[in-house]
Amino acid sequence: MSQNPQEKPEPPVFPAVNRQQPLTRREARQAREAEEAQAAQAQAPQPPADRPAPVDDTRNPQTPGPWTPPPAETLSNRETLNGLDFDSVVTGPVAVDAARSGREPVGASARHEAAHGAAAGDHGRFDDSAHAIFASLAADGPDDRADASAGGHGDSPLSWRQQNYLSHEPPKRKRRWLKRLVITLVVILVLGGLATGGFMAFQPQVAALVAKVMPQNNDYTGNGTGSVTFTIKSGDDGSAIATNLQKAGVTKSYTAFYTLLLHQQPQIVWQPGVFKLAKQMSAKAALAALQNPSARLQNTAVIPEGTAEKDALQTVATATKIPLAQLQAAAANPADFGLPAQAKTLEGFLFPATYTFAPGVTAHDAIKTMVDRSFEALDQAGVPVADRWNDVILASIVQREAGLKDDYPKVARVFLNRLAQGWDLQSDATVAYGTGHTDRVTTTDAERADASNPYNTYAHPGLPVGPISNPGDLALNAVTHPAAGTWMYFVTWNLKTGETIFSTTQAEHDAAVAKWQQWMKDNPGYE
Repeated sequence: MSQNPQEKPEPPVFPAVNRQQPLTRREARQAREAEEAQAAQAQAPQPPADRPAPVDDTRNPQTPGPWTPPPAETLSNRETLNGLDFDSVVTGPVAVDAARSGREPVGASARHEAAHGAAAGDHGRFDDSAHAIFASLAADGPDDRADASAGGHGDSPLSWRQQNYLSHEPPKRKRRWLKRLVITLVVILVLGGLATGGFMAFQPQVAALVAKVMPQNNDYTGNGTGSVTFTIKSGDDGSAIATNLQKAGVTKSYTAFYTLLLHQQPQIVWQPGVFKLAKQMSAKAALAALQNPSARLQNTAVIPEGTAEKDALQTVATATKIPLAQLQAAAANPADFGLPAQAKTLEGFLFPATYTFAPGVTAHDAIKTMVDRSFEALDQAGVPVADRWNDVILASIVQREAGLKDDYPKVARVFLNRLAQGWDLQSDATVAYGTGHTDRVTTTDAERADASNPYNTYAHPGLPVGPISNPGDLALNAVTHPAAGTWMYFVTWNLKTGETIFSTTQAEHDAAVAKWQQWMKDNPGYE
């Protein structure tokens, strides 16, 4: 130690500590290539040399000054490092090399003795053991220790491994931006979902608030001017009516009328009809007019199921103010409306329903509306075009003979069973129609025996020459989907309730007829 207090003491020199600039991977690779070249030279017959031959002075582009590759690892360095137990001293490539050697670690016993000595308080033994562990790292011989003391790198095996194998490249940065991006997207989705749910839940309140803050000029004021005929068709709902009112020039916008409907309690039930309105009415005035009976134009005709053609035409004439003669003249040409070629009249194809005709409708258009509705019903029932004629005939009979709703498929089955067995239909309704009595189904013995009546199914086999009424959906569906059964007879014994007895044998049928006759005696006035 120097006696001068101003002079700083020299720092202690630790063996095998690399004080030079760390090498990059590129420099280490170059050093390994140099080592391989030296090893190849060593195998050739040359004079032995303890150290590798010097290389040309070149400059490292990453470090200033001349650069000389580190010396090659000697055999003594390698044997010393392979024999050490590094798993408690160092980590990294050095420890891996020691593990791969498969040898008994040289410093293992010394290390355990050092640990035992430290626990027992034997500091002397601990120092000796520690020295035994690390001495081999300092240098392999006196020359190596001298070089280390002189400040050089020497031939320390640890120094050589640090120079040639340890990477000094900066670690790769973790992709923390990806985590932040995922968190941001999740937060946006959650907030968006909450905002959407809140808007859907409070949409009416939001709409009302927006309307107050920013009122829209989408409605007229007052009761309007002029005159407009407006039709509500069967099946029209509030949205369709709001659209049609705007198209007709009654209201200014769809929104004005439909928004008003949404606030009506209870909800309005619309009835088909023709109404007299005005142009440029406020939504409130238009709604009031559509609910006012005096604004309704009475052009509505109601055709019940089972109504005959002559009665249906009279009902249409009364509702539309069309002369009955014009309707009868138009009906005299069934082919003009697309009826089957066998049809001589419109019977069976004037579908029973409630019709609302616009003022000024012609006889032809009124009839066409009813016939088209009949074709629509046949299609819905699944009746092929080729079978329309026979199915309508049978359905017209079922419509007149059946009483209760549940009896329609059974009545259809009875007639189908009789046709399949070659039996006569024996329908009183067909006989009554042939006599011109469309208001009853009962007949007399003389009427049933009259073979001149082409509709007499007692005297003529098979179906009658044409339909006897205008059947509805229930009768059409009964013909296309009859009930399963072996019945051959039926009789409606209670004309008040429509109760019917279905029988398979003649004896069962005779008993049912007797029950009906007794009911007729007990209830005079029924025919």
